[in-house]
Formats: sequence, C-alpha cells, structure tokens
Amino acid sequence: MTAWRRLRERRDESGTALIEFVWLGLLLLVPLVYILLTVFDAQRGAFGASSASRAAGRAFVLAPDQETAYDRATQAALVALEDQGVDSLDADVDITCEPRPHECLTAGSMITVEVVVQQPLPLVPSALGDSAPSVRLPSTHVEPYGTFREDRP
Repeated sequence: MTAWRRLRERRDESGTALIEFVWLGLLLLVPLVYILLTVFDAQRGAFGASSASRAAGRAFVLAPDQETAYDRATQAALVALEDQGVDSLDADVDITCEPRPHECLTAGSMITVEVVVQQPLPLVPSALGDSAPSVRLPSTHVEPYGTFREDRP
C-alpha cells in the first residue's frame, strides 16, 4: 500500500491545464477556421456569378447587333468574375433569348443569362486533379429588351 500511496502523491497535475487548453483550442479552432474560409470562398463565388450574369445581360442589351452582343456579354461576364477573384476557367456562361432565339435584339425580347461557377474548396491539394471537391454556384439574370425600343439588326 505504501508504494501506491507514494505513486498517487507524486502525480501532481500542475501545468496540465495549459496543455489541455492548447490542444482543445487547436482541435476546435482549426476546423472553425477552415469552415470560415470555405464560406468566404463560396460567398465570393456566388457574388461573382451574380455580378457576372447581371453585367452580361446589360452588355448584351446595349450591343449594336446580335453577333457583337454575344461577344460583349461573354467578355463582361469574364471581367466581372475576375473582379471577384473567381477563375474564369471555373465558370460557364449561357445566353438564351425568348421568344425568338435568332432575333434577340427585337422589341419585347427577354435575354436570359445563366452563369455557373464551380468554386473549388480552399486548401485542397492539387494532386486530386479534376476530382477535387467544389461548390456549384449558379446565377440567372433576365434582362428585357423593352417593348417600345427600336429593333436592331
């Protein structure tokens, strides 16, 4: 019994609170920081997709003809994405017109621009290649050409 008592008296727990605090802080803080980075990147991608679809719709409506409109809308979307730090390779821009798809710049037309951004998760190694996890962030903007406007070629 005396050996057991001596062993119990030797076990002093002074200084272990600091070690426990540091380990618990690391175990809880590292995942929290990663979640915040992921949310911030997703928000940046969503805002980039939203501003890209809006800018593309406006550029399309203001173009002098339909061929130029597609080029200007695509360029406006890419510039808006780059302004938000989103890689243009991770985005798809799709422009459709209603009611007549081949006559977009006629009175009463509705131009729909859809931008889809695949925002990769932060701190994911590039060794995963194309199978790296990402967040899909779509945005759609509908821009009316106007009923009382003059038709363009």
